Amino acid sequence: MTPALLGKKIGTTRVYDQKGAIVPVTVVQAGPCAVTQVKTIASDGYHAVQLGFGDIKAKFSTFPLIGHTAKAGLGPKKHFREIRLKDATDRKPGDVVNVTTFEGVQFVDVIGTKGFAGVMKRHHFGGQCSSHGTERKHRSPGSIASRATWRGQSGKPKKGVRMAGHMGMDQVTTRNHPLVKIDPENNLLLIKGALPGPNGGLLFVRKAVTARVKEEVK
Repeated sequence: MTPALLGKKIGTTRVYDQKGAIVPVTVVQAGPCAVTQVKTIASDGYHAVQLGFGDIKAKFSTFPLIGHTAKAGLGPKKHFREIRLKDATDRKPGDVVNVTTFEGVQFVDVIGTKGFAGVMKRHHFGGQCSSHGTERKHRSPGSIASRATWRGQSGKPKKGVRMAGHMGMDQVTTRNHPLVKIDPENNLLLIKGALPGPNGGLLFVRKAVTARVKEEVK
């Protein structure tokens, strides 16, 4: 089975490599995921494995999905993802997949959904000065008083003011992130770089498709 898991973005931190250099990483709580369905050429026309992630109460699910997961001997799941395979797999419905499936993997692709963004990313603002007393306000939009309905006094801002806010619900794939560390005890993956989506957002992590591992020069 192709190394892949559904997970939740926890946040960013930094670790140190063997040379003592700082490596910025994003922490992802990946799995454990349950195999909810195994598809074969005989039954569906192709090979695939469907993973379920996140236990929820039955009242937050639907009768078809409850029955679907019950066939695998599982409770209701919040998220599902199908992984297509070239060949048949030895996985069976009800099996659990955790971060140990990424052992030996050096690079991963991460799929997420972008959402909220600030004015610098959303509207390409230049930001404020980084000196002369500016403190923790470098990326803020600044005053919006000049755009009020009663300028200089009070009133709500006029429509069309460029501010931070929702920036689409597009699916984004970032490729070839180095997988820095695997923590099987806490079901964590430490992935180098920034990943799409907010903290707490759903991510799909898989083995990189296009990454080329360079051979060490002896």
